[in-house]
Amino acid sequence: MIVTLAEAKEYLRIDHDAEDDIVRKLLRAAESLCMDVARLNEDEFKAHGAIAKTAVLYALAYFYEHRDEADHRALTLTLRALLMGIRKEEF
Repeated sequence: MIVTLAEAKEYLRIDHDAEDDIVRKLLRAAESLCMDVARLNEDEFKAHGAIAKTAVLYALAYFYEHRDEADHRALTLTLRALLMGIRKEEF
């Protein structure tokens, strides 16, 4: 994972352990979505450091805050714009 649980909790401003499981699941989903949008495998994605980490944190926060009413199309469009500089043209 490009973002640790501790980094994720700090970003989300969570100071307890009660939601660790859900944060881990959302973190995996966020990273997977970001890699899919960027069309990169895990190693290629991690090589982009700060851009990749920022995208994952953004997606994580979106998933966490909008658990019940998420607009995944809007999220994907935002991630495409954020990851445009590292996104492969084709698979």
